[in-house]
Amino acid sequence: MTTMKVLLTGATGYIGSAVTEHLTAAGHQVVALTRSAEPQPARGWHAQLVGDTADPASLAGAVTPDIEAVIHLAPPSGDAEVDTAVIEALATPLRGTGRPFVYTSGVWVLGATGAAQEVGEEAPTNPIDIVGYRPRIERRVLDEAAEGVRAVVVRPGIVYGRGGGIPAILVDRARTQRAPEYYGEEGVRWPTVHVDDLAELFLAAVERAGAGTVWHGVGESAVPVRELARAAGRVAGVTGDPKAVPAAQVTEVFGPLFADALALDQSVSGAAARTALDWKPNRPGAVAELESGSY
Repeated sequence: MTTMKVLLTGATGYIGSAVTEHLTAAGHQVVALTRSAEPQPARGWHAQLVGDTADPASLAGAVTPDIEAVIHLAPPSGDAEVDTAVIEALATPLRGTGRPFVYTSGVWVLGATGAAQEVGEEAPTNPIDIVGYRPRIERRVLDEAAEGVRAVVVRPGIVYGRGGGIPAILVDRARTQRAPEYYGEEGVRWPTVHVDDLAELFLAAVERAGAGTVWHGVGESAVPVRELARAAGRVAGVTGDPKAVPAAQVTEVFGPLFADALALDQSVSGAAARTALDWKPNRPGAVAELESGSY
């Protein structure tokens, strides 16, 4: 396998830290895009570059000729024009090279999937408001395939592990409210993925995914949130059945956009990446990780 010098946005974040570890373990060199020039020598990066994805102009020159791949993990700005300009700044220097550009989206672009079956990458998007314009950004990324870029979109599920992600919110809420809680209807399910399994999917995507492809980063397709809440309660030292939090209260605590996301019922398949990219998510499931893992 040929090793690459990979520009990584969002390198200091929860997912970015894991992706850095897995890239470097595979022999790749990580050039981290950070907002501050302050050195962070313990991060395992090959080099550090200053830039801010909230300011697309600051990314001019970030993708130098020796950058052989870009993984865009930084969270969206909330402004479609800004995020489109970021894609333009990062992808344009890769045109005609066949080099990979991997963009991070998420399964919330699918909206509520219904209970009939797991949905795959071919399912139409129906985004909830918090990710309302993201399918347009996905399309903008995938259009780069026609320009000679190996453009790839990864849609993670609810990420857990290493004591972080949204499940950590369930633990904190159980601890502060002295009761495990969940949001939305009793049967709400979340597609989940361990952060280290997800990092391995990004590695597989940057190394092997074809141009113009979309992949679901999902280890477990539909985990009942009541069971996650029950496990979070045990971590927090709280017993009793999980309680449903009324929609108005959820909105008050989390805001309307995130409240809708927490109440979103989905069943999403990650089988395609297992088959085509030889992705092998094998960490403990979300409930097991909560009960006996890093939380």
